Amino acid sequence: VQLQASGGGWVQPGGSLKLSCVASGSIREINFMAWYRQAPGNKRDLVAIKFTDNSTNYGQSAKGRFIISRDNGKNAAYLQMNMLEPGDTAVYVCCAHITTYLTQPPMFEYFWGQGTLVTVSS
Repeated sequence: VQLQASGGGWVQPGGSLKLSCVASGSIREINFMAWYRQAPGNKRDLVAIKFTDNSTNYGQSAKGRFIISRDNGKNAAYLQMNMLEPGDTAVYVCCAHITTYLTQPPMFEYFWGQGTLVTVSS
């Protein structure tokens, strides 16, 4: 299983970006897809998580500004980020909780993407 993240870049404060993450490979079932972020010198923090049952949670910094969505048919997750602030500058990493056809009996495993850099500055 591979997770491919894209959509990062530079944006001015107050701007918006949309990140995408697509999972591919021998996927049987996805429990959740999530976005984390890590700024230099900081620990990795949860930004947003969306379960297949549609339940959603956001990290405190994302509430009211970011929206996570999923396209289950495409095994994809998206993060719409609005009203971006310099403090949002970080590497954003996609994570998915997945069972595959490669493991019997099926077990949920965590898979991580390579990260995409978001820079917010004027």
